[in-house]
Amino acid sequence: MNIQKGIDRIKLDEKLPAMPWYVQKFIDYKLPDLSPSTLLEYIRDYDTFLSWLRAEGLSTAEANRGVTLEELEKLHMDSITGFRLFLTTKRDGANSRVTISRKLSSLRSLFHYLSQIAEDENFYPLLKRNIMAKVEIKRIHKPKDTAAKLKGKLLEDDELLEFIGYIHEGYGRDIEHNKQALYAYEQNKERDACIASLILNSGLRVSEVVNLNLDDLDLANKLLYVFRKGNNDETFKVPVYFREQAKDELSLYLSIRQQRYRMSKREKALFVALPNGSHEGKRMTKRAIQAMIIKYAKRYGKPSLTVHKLRHSFATDYYLQNDIYKTKEQLGHASTETTEVYAHLTDKTMSEAIERRTDS
Repeated sequence: MNIQKGIDRIKLDEKLPAMPWYVQKFIDYKLPDLSPSTLLEYIRDYDTFLSWLRAEGLSTAEANRGVTLEELEKLHMDSITGFRLFLTTKRDGANSRVTISRKLSSLRSLFHYLSQIAEDENFYPLLKRNIMAKVEIKRIHKPKDTAAKLKGKLLEDDELLEFIGYIHEGYGRDIEHNKQALYAYEQNKERDACIASLILNSGLRVSEVVNLNLDDLDLANKLLYVFRKGNNDETFKVPVYFREQAKDELSLYLSIRQQRYRMSKREKALFVALPNGSHEGKRMTKRAIQAMIIKYAKRYGKPSLTVHKLRHSFATDYYLQNDIYKTKEQLGHASTETTEVYAHLTDKTMSEAIERRTDS
């Protein structure tokens, strides 16, 4: 099983007992079709909603697992409006419009299942009245809007190479007076530059990078075999090509990997870390890679740059030389609608290219 999916499946199994029986039934129904990672997000959304119901006195349950179907049936539109307002203004951090839309969609999926699919012993729906059927959820993720938010926050043109070079050398110069930070940097700079280069030269997601094993790499053919998001066949890995630049970085990293990180023979991970106090390297986590890119990005002068924006940076650059269908396949998108973001991101570049052609 995909490493991240395995971790999320364990977390899902841990959290399910705290949910009402009908939520557990819904998760069982969805498990063959959705990844544990997606279902874990559902559980987190339901936990927020059920806790809010209890806090507002809309349920008399002492714990979330005790919230009844009858209490869900008695909800009014004012209740859903109140929940939406709570998500917008809650003290521990207001949710964005995208997050609110996702949470409401999670609830709609649950309520639809309970009212239209699940049955009691007399073949009647489990939920007799579905308040969420009245809730209109507007589409938030418009490619043009997403592109507008990303403009100026990605690496462009020469910056793709400059950022990798900065990880190799520039960062070390910037922290040379911090001995502890410098030691950690010297230990990991080849690996860190390799990860950044691989994403900037292939467009892999961070979860796909985390899941890579040594035997997924075909260095000679510049090819990786990857568990792609949304693919529920746990045995099938998709071939993904990477550029020559990443081949050089991978070769350098592989030359120091075993000696630097001292993995046991059982460790199959391509990218590993040696935690403080540990004697052998272990697979890097998603969080560690995210934190690592943010660390370098801040010093480089791009504080808004994240590991996912490295993928966007590759995609924008790749789209300029290829059509939308090749870009879709390279990135592993389910539809070209998602890939349209890069058409909007490259509008300015394409207009400048036309002007240069006219002048020549």
